[in-house]
Amino acid sequence: MKGLVTIALLTISNLFMTFAWYGHLQFKKLAWFSKLGLIGVILISWGLAFFEYVFQVPANRIGFEENGGPYNLFQLKVIQEVVSLTVFTLCAVYVFKTDKLGWNHVLGFGLLVAAVYVIFRKW
Repeated sequence: MKGLVTIALLTISNLFMTFAWYGHLQFKKLAWFSKLGLIGVILISWGLAFFEYVFQVPANRIGFEENGGPYNLFQLKVIQEVVSLTVFTLCAVYVFKTDKLGWNHVLGFGLLVAAVYVIFRKW
Protein backbone atom coordinates (compact mmCIF):
# COMPACT_ATOMS: atom_id res chain seq x y z
CA MET A 1 0.00 0.00 0.00
CA LYS A 2 2.82 2.46 0.86
CA GLY A 3 4.33 1.79 -2.53
CA LEU A 4 1.15 2.81 -4.34
CA VAL A 5 0.69 5.87 -2.14
CA THR A 6 4.27 6.88 -2.93
CA ILE A 7 3.70 6.55 -6.68
CA ALA A 8 0.38 8.43 -6.50
CA LEU A 9 1.95 11.31 -4.55
CA LEU A 10 4.90 11.43 -6.95
CA THR A 11 2.48 11.60 -9.86
CA ILE A 12 0.65 14.57 -8.35
CA SER A 13 3.97 16.19 -7.48
CA ASN A 14 5.17 15.81 -11.04
CA LEU A 15 2.03 17.39 -12.44
CA PHE A 16 2.86 20.52 -10.46
CA MET A 17 6.52 20.25 -11.47
CA THR A 18 5.66 20.01 -15.15
CA PHE A 19 3.47 23.09 -14.98
CA ALA A 20 6.05 24.99 -12.92
CA TRP A 21 8.92 24.16 -15.27
CA TYR A 22 7.20 24.12 -18.66
CA GLY A 23 3.67 25.47 -18.30
CA HIS A 24 4.76 29.07 -18.59
CA LEU A 25 6.01 28.31 -22.10
CA GLN A 26 2.45 27.44 -23.10
CA PHE A 27 0.43 29.72 -20.87
CA LYS A 28 1.93 32.81 -22.46
CA LYS A 29 -0.87 32.32 -24.99
CA LEU A 30 -3.27 33.57 -22.29
CA ALA A 31 -3.73 37.35 -22.46
CA TRP A 32 -3.12 38.07 -18.76
CA PHE A 33 -0.17 35.68 -18.58
CA SER A 34 1.56 37.06 -21.67
CA LYS A 35 1.81 40.47 -20.00
CA LEU A 36 3.81 39.12 -17.06
CA GLY A 37 7.51 39.77 -17.01
CA LEU A 38 10.13 37.22 -16.13
CA ILE A 39 9.86 37.96 -12.39
CA GLY A 40 6.10 37.36 -12.47
CA VAL A 41 6.56 34.07 -14.30
CA ILE A 42 9.24 33.01 -11.82
CA LEU A 43 6.96 33.80 -8.88
CA ILE A 44 4.10 31.78 -10.39
CA SER A 45 6.48 28.89 -11.07
CA TRP A 46 7.75 29.04 -7.47
CA GLY A 47 4.16 28.96 -6.27
CA LEU A 48 3.54 25.82 -8.31
CA ALA A 49 6.83 24.31 -7.15
CA PHE A 50 5.70 24.73 -3.55
CA PHE A 51 2.85 22.29 -4.24
CA GLU A 52 5.28 19.99 -6.03
CA TYR A 53 7.20 19.68 -2.76
CA VAL A 54 4.03 19.38 -0.67
CA PHE A 55 3.46 16.05 -2.44
CA GLN A 56 7.03 14.98 -3.23
CA VAL A 57 8.46 15.15 0.28
CA PRO A 58 5.72 12.98 1.84
CA ALA A 59 5.97 10.57 -1.10
CA ASN A 60 9.65 9.99 -0.39
CA ARG A 61 9.18 9.80 3.37
CA ILE A 62 6.35 7.27 3.03
CA GLY A 63 8.14 5.21 0.40
CA PHE A 64 11.61 5.14 1.98
CA GLU A 65 12.50 1.76 3.48
CA GLU A 66 14.00 3.26 6.65
CA ASN A 67 10.61 4.85 7.35
CA GLY A 68 8.75 1.57 6.81
CA GLY A 69 8.28 1.97 3.06
CA PRO A 70 9.22 -0.53 0.37
CA TYR A 71 11.90 1.47 -1.52
CA ASN A 72 15.56 2.35 -1.07
CA LEU A 73 16.96 5.69 -2.28
CA PHE A 74 17.96 4.39 -5.70
CA GLN A 75 14.53 2.88 -6.25
CA LEU A 76 12.79 6.09 -5.17
CA LYS A 77 14.89 8.10 -7.62
CA VAL A 78 14.26 5.75 -10.54
CA ILE A 79 10.53 5.73 -9.80
CA GLN A 80 10.54 9.52 -9.67
CA GLU A 81 12.31 9.78 -13.03
CA VAL A 82 9.92 7.36 -14.74
CA VAL A 83 6.90 9.13 -13.25
CA SER A 84 8.36 12.51 -14.20
CA LEU A 85 8.94 11.56 -17.83
CA THR A 86 5.56 9.86 -18.10
CA VAL A 87 3.71 12.88 -16.70
CA PHE A 88 5.75 15.25 -18.86
CA THR A 89 5.08 13.22 -22.01
CA LEU A 90 1.34 13.07 -21.35
CA CYS A 91 1.24 16.81 -20.70
CA ALA A 92 3.35 17.66 -23.78
CA VAL A 93 1.21 15.51 -26.07
CA TYR A 94 -2.30 15.96 -24.62
CA VAL A 95 -2.29 19.21 -22.59
CA PHE A 96 0.30 21.46 -24.23
CA LYS A 97 -0.19 19.73 -27.60
CA THR A 98 3.27 20.78 -28.75
CA ASP A 99 4.85 17.47 -29.63
CA LYS A 100 3.97 14.09 -30.99
CA LEU A 101 5.11 10.85 -29.45
CA GLY A 102 7.71 9.31 -31.77
CA TRP A 103 9.36 5.93 -31.99
CA ASN A 104 12.47 7.32 -30.31
CA HIS A 105 10.38 8.36 -27.30
CA VAL A 106 8.84 4.91 -27.07
CA LEU A 107 12.30 3.32 -27.34
CA GLY A 108 13.61 5.66 -24.66
CA PHE A 109 10.75 4.70 -22.34
CA GLY A 110 11.49 1.06 -23.01
CA LEU A 111 15.06 1.66 -21.90
CA LEU A 112 13.74 3.36 -18.76
CA VAL A 113 11.66 0.28 -18.02
CA ALA A 114 14.83 -1.76 -18.44
CA ALA A 115 16.57 0.61 -15.98
CA VAL A 116 13.75 0.10 -13.47
CA TYR A 117 14.14 -3.67 -13.86
CA VAL A 118 17.90 -3.47 -13.27
CA ILE A 119 17.56 -1.17 -10.24
CA PHE A 120 14.83 -3.30 -8.62
CA ARG A 121 16.40 -6.69 -9.38
CA LYS A 122 17.96 -8.44 -6.43
CA TRP A 123 21.37 -9.63 -7.60
